[in-house]
Amino acid sequence: MLTKRIIPCLDIADGQTVKGVNFVNIRQAGDPVELGAAYAGQGADELVFLDITATIENRSTFAVLVRQIALHVNIPFTVGGGITMEKDVEILLSAGADKITVNSAAVKNPDLIDRLALNFGSQCVVLAIDTKYENDNWSVYVHGGRTPTGIDTIQWADEVCNRGAGEILLTSMNHDGTKNGFALDITSKLSGMLPIPIIASGGAGSCDHFVDVFTKGKADAALAASIFHFDEIPIPELKQYLKEKKVAVRL
Repeated sequence: MLTKRIIPCLDIADGQTVKGVNFVNIRQAGDPVELGAAYAGQGADELVFLDITATIENRSTFAVLVRQIALHVNIPFTVGGGITMEKDVEILLSAGADKITVNSAAVKNPDLIDRLALNFGSQCVVLAIDTKYENDNWSVYVHGGRTPTGIDTIQWADEVCNRGAGEILLTSMNHDGTKNGFALDITSKLSGMLPIPIIASGGAGSCDHFVDVFTKGKADAALAASIFHFDEIPIPELKQYLKEKKVAVRL
C-alpha cells in the first residue's frame, strides 16, 4: 500500500514565509530555510515552496533562495511561482528542486504542460489548481487567487492529466486558512476519476481533518501551512495519530 504524504507548504513573499486566510490577510511565519530544515527533520514527506507574488509581479522564482533551502533538506522539494517556460524549470531544477508546479501560465498556455512533461518528465510536473466554489460550481482562479477564469475545475483537471501533468495540487480557496477542514467533495471527485495523485490543500486545522481527506477525500497527499508554521500540530504527532486511525504513513 502506498503511504499517504504530509507536505508542509512554504508560501514565500519578499524572502519570508507567509500565511493568509482565503488567500488574503497575509502575515509572516518565519525564515523558509529554517522552516524547511525543521520540517525535514520532523518527518515531512515532501516540501512545497511557492513564491506567491512571482506571477503577479511578473518575475522569476527566487532561485537563490531555492538553492539555500535545497541545501538544508533531504526530502523531495517542489517549487512554483512565475514559471512560464522551460528555461525557468531548468534554473529551478539546477538550484535543487525535485519538481516544479505551474498554475497561471498553464491556464494561459495549456501547451506548456505538454512541453514540460516531454522535456522533464511527468513526475516533475505538478499542476496547481486554485479553485473556488461559487454558483454551484468549482471554478479555476489564477494569479494567486485574484483572477477568475470561468474554467470548470473538473474539466481542467482532466485536461491537464491528459496533457502529462504528474500530480495535481488542489487548493480550495473557500477553505484556505480557515482550519475548518479540507474540501472533501471536489478532492474525492478528482481522486476517483484521475489516475494521477491528488494533493489536497486548504483548510487543515486538526488531525481528524487529515484522516478525513485521506479516507473520505481519497487524497494521496495533504498539504498545510499555518498549523505547521505556528506549531499547532507537530508533524510526528500528526503521523502517529494517522497511524492509529489506520492511515498508512511513513514514520
